[in-house]
Amino acid sequence: MLAKLESIEQKFIELEQQLSSPDIFNDHEKYKKISKAHSELTEIVTTFRQYKKVVSEIEENKELLKDNDPEIRDLAVAELEGLKEKKRELEERLKILLIPKDPLDEKNIILEIRAGTGGEEAALFVADLFRMYSRYAETKGWKVEIMDANETGTGGFKEIIASISGQQVYSRLKYESGVHRVQRVPVTESQGRIHTSAVTVAILPEAEEVDVKIEPSDLRIDVFRASGPGGQSVNTTDSAVRITHIPTGIVVSCQDEKSQHKNKAKAMKVLRSRLLKIMEEEQKRELDASRKAQVGTGDRSERIRTYNFPQGRVTDHRINLTLYNLDAILEGKLDDIIDPLIQHFQAEAIKEGVTI
Repeated sequence: MLAKLESIEQKFIELEQQLSSPDIFNDHEKYKKISKAHSELTEIVTTFRQYKKVVSEIEENKELLKDNDPEIRDLAVAELEGLKEKKRELEERLKILLIPKDPLDEKNIILEIRAGTGGEEAALFVADLFRMYSRYAETKGWKVEIMDANETGTGGFKEIIASISGQQVYSRLKYESGVHRVQRVPVTESQGRIHTSAVTVAILPEAEEVDVKIEPSDLRIDVFRASGPGGQSVNTTDSAVRITHIPTGIVVSCQDEKSQHKNKAKAMKVLRSRLLKIMEEEQKRELDASRKAQVGTGDRSERIRTYNFPQGRVTDHRINLTLYNLDAILEGKLDDIIDPLIQHFQAEAIKEGVTI
């Protein structure tokens, strides 16, 4: 590990020298590229330099243990304990920083939430989860844009699809994919019985045109008149778009905009992201089937979390985490769950030496 860190520090120094070169500074594209590489190494190099400083201080204190003055020896012993603990903390941090980064981490996402078992109660919980993620996005300064929604008559959604854009969106939300289960007494339940419903969440990294090549001949595009709540403003023309990707059978519809052109652009964005997800999953399977089982798949068929309203409890089943702050989490305070999840998968990745 130390040899790798020395090599990274040397690379960092070389990048610093390049950034101070007038030739590089005048070449905007090259400067931007080098600046990005330099920025990506800053945290690990800063941490490594702190680590080396602590190691040096430990050696100095070990020398003081040989001093003839007992007070100096006592001070050295006391300081050594703190320095050794700091060294352990920095070593753990460096291990995490050396984990190969997921190249998708910086991408924006397509969020898809769909009602599963539970009928109208599941549809209402889709609305609750969408609000939760929207509130969380607000706290991060991210932008949320609804791509398509299939509303019910009582304020729920059979499904809702939205794009979320901003800094490190995928890296924070990628472990949210899966089955989210809710346990509560529905408004329509006269006997006060608790019902269990399920909702599926899919987090798709937003794909650019360069990420996924789609042949026009592989697409069937249908236009139709928009319908549903709020339709008065959009259902007077054939503005809604349905795109079928013939090779995979994936169907994407969008009717949120008045413009057929805008709806088509949104539908293509969702289609590219779904195809990228399929490609990513196929690559992971080819690389190492067992690796996914050990590190976790985030597959939407997994039951990942339960929201229990009577007890005000949220449980993430993957890491056996139970919190009793359901109201706060539904208001978007998701870091209480997301941070432990990231730490868990980082620890698993360190064991396996895989990208997280």
